[in-house]
Amino acid sequence: MLGKIAFLGSGETSLAGGRIFESLVKDLDHPPQIAIMETTAGFELNSSLVAQKVGDYLSKRLQNYAPQIHIIPARKRGTDFSPDNAEILAPLLSADLIFMGPGSPTYAVRQLKNTLAWDIIRARHRRGTTLVFASAATIAVGAYALPVYEIFKVGEDIHVKKGLNLFADFGLALSFIPHWNNAEGGADVDTSRCFVGRERFDIWRTQLPPKQTIIGLDEHTGIILDFETQKCRISGVSSVTICDGKETKIYPAKAEFEMDELGTLKTPSLDEDISPTALNFIRNAPDSELAPVPSAKVMKLAESRQKARAEKDFAESDRLRDKIASFGWDVQDSSDGQKLVKAS
Repeated sequence: MLGKIAFLGSGETSLAGGRIFESLVKDLDHPPQIAIMETTAGFELNSSLVAQKVGDYLSKRLQNYAPQIHIIPARKRGTDFSPDNAEILAPLLSADLIFMGPGSPTYAVRQLKNTLAWDIIRARHRRGTTLVFASAATIAVGAYALPVYEIFKVGEDIHVKKGLNLFADFGLALSFIPHWNNAEGGADVDTSRCFVGRERFDIWRTQLPPKQTIIGLDEHTGIILDFETQKCRISGVSSVTICDGKETKIYPAKAEFEMDELGTLKTPSLDEDISPTALNFIRNAPDSELAPVPSAKVMKLAESRQKARAEKDFAESDRLRDKIASFGWDVQDSSDGQKLVKAS
């Protein structure tokens, strides 16, 4: 059974966002396992804090459901915190809900495309896990990504970048624009269409291939795609705009419409286009309980220790090893780097 997929234009830690999260976990017959991906903000020095802020909010907002929150520090390829590092991805295997949110859309695409993490997320959704994307992550998972930072902050020419294209699995060509009705620029600057403004957005859209559907998500507003009922439901304080190139439809909060308005849906098989590595990882996962995974704090200490070793500050490296051990983890060093092993 396919899980639901929800998108938020903004406000994942707002009242509107909280209501969407609650609607997605309230029918579970067990405490929800929630995995929060750091990847979208992985380039930021405080990416762990960005993810933890969402985790802390959900712990409090969903306290009646006793959620188990897991931060996934899959920040950057080629590091210990890589989206291909199976050890840190373990919580995805039993997650009832996987969330990605603020950061850079194009960074997220570069780090997740064709990785173990992205294949696991897609495979888990086909096995019933709910996916929730907010802000930058909504752009990243679309067929085409609006390069917001590059245009709005850096001043690059308007251009199109390919996204993670999640909905290609379902035969749909969908791209998402959060902050659709943003008005932070006031009367002086048009910051709608995720800060780039209507004029630049319209130019960007002309650069897309034909037959692309754009879903614009207003601030503090979301859409929930329910594959079981084949319906889409709008939640939040404003509206969602659907542009398929032929007509534009605006759906207010609480509205519902049939999923086939987004295109002809096909259902992929459980394993279709999922890498053998990801499938083996899923199949070999323990059925009874979640394998132990270092906390974000332990991972941060490990990251600092690796830096200390690289700088040949062995006194600091030893101190950090002892600190990590106090949290119940042993550090094993090898020519390939360091590995964290749960102390027996």
